[in-house]
Amino acid sequence: MKFVVRQILAAAVLASGAATAQAQDTLKIAFIDPLTGAPGQAGQLSHKHFLMFAEELNAKGGVLGKKIEIVHYENKGSGQESQIQAQKAVDDGVRIFVNGISSASGVALVDFVSRHNERNPDKRVLYLNYSGTDPVLSNEKCSIWQTVWDATTPMKINALASFIKSQPSIKKVYLINQDYGQGQAAQASSRAALKERRPDIQIVGDELHPLLKINDFAPYVAKIKASGADAVMTSNWGQDLALLMKAGGEAGLKVKWITIFAAGPGGPVSMMQARVAPSSVFAISEGDAGVNYGPSQEVEARYRAKFGAENTIIWPRAFNAMTQLVAVMNETKSTDPKVLAEKLSGRKFKGLHGGDSWIRAENNQVIQPLIISSFGPLGPGQKFDEGKTGWGWKTEMKIPAEETVLPTTCKLVHPS
Repeated sequence: MKFVVRQILAAAVLASGAATAQAQDTLKIAFIDPLTGAPGQAGQLSHKHFLMFAEELNAKGGVLGKKIEIVHYENKGSGQESQIQAQKAVDDGVRIFVNGISSASGVALVDFVSRHNERNPDKRVLYLNYSGTDPVLSNEKCSIWQTVWDATTPMKINALASFIKSQPSIKKVYLINQDYGQGQAAQASSRAALKERRPDIQIVGDELHPLLKINDFAPYVAKIKASGADAVMTSNWGQDLALLMKAGGEAGLKVKWITIFAAGPGGPVSMMQARVAPSSVFAISEGDAGVNYGPSQEVEARYRAKFGAENTIIWPRAFNAMTQLVAVMNETKSTDPKVLAEKLSGRKFKGLHGGDSWIRAENNQVIQPLIISSFGPLGPGQKFDEGKTGWGWKTEMKIPAEETVLPTTCKLVHPS
């Protein structure tokens, strides 16, 4: 009997040792984003970006002898739930977070991270915000522990206004945005940027509507149509953009759509269903499948081969964030959040779609070239269609990184 007990205990010790060794050989990164509910489609697509990066990196040996594991924590698109899931991740021993679906979640997470790191200097965490665009994230809520990898809404709106300046046919603009931080920032920025760059333009409507709660945008489209607008400027994303454009198509609305997120989840298919005119929809990003740049097209081809031709890289910044994270780990030979945070701040790099970029030392905001593209039938040299529609993105204007910089109120505090 004693011999059997000794065998059981020995097996338990071996199993415990194997589990410890496996944990030491794995670097866990918490993906705190929704995979279900209204924002779930966006979360599922962004999740694929991180999974592919981890898989390709691990096939090459990982980083510092460790394999990366992307661990999902379901936040339901909620700021409060994001903080709950962040605490679970910390309890699980995870020290690096990534998040991007909804700036509201981003604000909640940066609050959690700042508070947690102040109280727990021996268990600090690092937050890579890959898609939060609310300017509060790199101003009032800026933190050495957070890097904002997407351009803020005002940065994007200013770039779109520069594009509108080159479109003399646009004379009447209707503004429509979601009623939360990011949408409110878009509303204010649009008014200011249009006044500065095209003071002749008439703003014929200005709407804020509930976030992800409108099932039928027909009443809004009726007002847009009645206003005589020849362009709609919107920062809507997800189902709010898809349903808005769908309602526009059903009403026969003929306008130019000036958007931030039309290249996002479900956008291309929604545009085809809305029967938009060729090259009447414009979107801004740090890069898309239509950019004629060899390295990014190679990654795009691998991504589509892995997940299906109807999928596309809609968050190049997710790859940028992970690439630079791994680079600083290799340079510092460390996974310590404090070491990584200091090394990332002020860092210069080349993004997935080329062009000089840097992490602004004053507020940890990534400064990068922005590209404005139109959606239409594939032309010569265009390799990738979107959503099997036969249409794709064509670059219309490139905004150099240095022209996107805006003043900041950030007072970045470095850890002692």
